Amino acid sequence: MPRRKRRRADDGYLDGQLLIAMPLMSDRRFARSVIYLCAHSEEGAMGLIINQRASHIAFPELLQRLGIKFASEDGISNEILSRSVHVGGPVETGRGFVLHTPDYNVSDSTLEIEGGVCLTATLDILKAIAGGRGPDRSILALGYAGWSAGQLESEIHANGWLNCPADAELIFDPDLDNKYPRAMAKIGIDPSHLVGVAGHA
Repeated sequence: MPRRKRRRADDGYLDGQLLIAMPLMSDRRFARSVIYLCAHSEEGAMGLIINQRASHIAFPELLQRLGIKFASEDGISNEILSRSVHVGGPVETGRGFVLHTPDYNVSDSTLEIEGGVCLTATLDILKAIAGGRGPDRSILALGYAGWSAGQLESEIHANGWLNCPADAELIFDPDLDNKYPRAMAKIGIDPSHLVGVAGHA
């Protein structure tokens, strides 16, 4: 997994931005996906899909499997019950990643990305969420999307992805179905008007 490096604004890397799959994305795992790019450098890229729900496991069940206790002795809170587990991508699907607001930060564990968005991938943040001490807003994803050196650039050149600035309201919105059209709207595009093949002069 490539590490995020401190970058210049003009270096062409897209960490802290959203990748938006083109409507005719050939890889079905990424169909209509919106990906938050956590790291992008000459070594490759890593991001988390933020609009795919994991259908095989609920958040309380995941916590129980990990042996994490809930804060309330009276049962599971509505916040925990309603929280989704996301499919972050096809790589290391047994590993959890939490995108969150910067009000939660653990030295040497939390990566500050851009625009008040952070990434933590340790059990401590799940324990904090279960105990009511977690970040104000967060999403948990299992697995991640990864690209080797130059791969993402090639896919963008081949018209596989669009990109746009990220914002916390879109990233953390629990309405997953609307994230794709909202991301497209950020760059003024109606998905129904797009074609799947890029033109080259």
